[in-house]
Amino acid sequence: MTAVRNGAYWQLRLMPGEEIVATIAGFVRRRRIKSGFLTAIGAAEDLTLGCFDPKKRVYHQRTFRGDCEVAALVGNVAWDGGNPLCHIHAVISTPRLTTFAGHLFSGTVTVTLEVALLPGARRLGRRPDPLSGLKLLHLPA
Repeated sequence: MTAVRNGAYWQLRLMPGEEIVATIAGFVRRRRIKSGFLTAIGAAEDLTLGCFDPKKRVYHQRTFRGDCEVAALVGNVAWDGGNPLCHIHAVISTPRLTTFAGHLFSGTVTVTLEVALLPGARRLGRRPDPLSGLKLLHLPA
């Protein structure tokens, strides 16, 4: 991955073979980014997307093998204790131009992934939500 500060935000370029979520989280940890908003485009393979079922409190997941266009990633960055947590949703397109969307669990860059990460001034965290069982963004008063 390469990165450059571009005014108020960071511009990242992930390289082929890099795992998307882990690479972004590693950057957040190394740069001590307190919170943030991110968006990205590019290409990746072995993308695992999910959709949360609130009644069963589980994610239904599907993995897309082969090269896909990453038409859009959007997400945020917060902390779960001492670990950065990137909550990212993705819209991907298969070679037949069929689109799929959901929560991004994982994916490996094939050509590039160009990420814009806008850091926040305050450290934000996530806390367990008893209703959903998910660790939701905690916004202090």
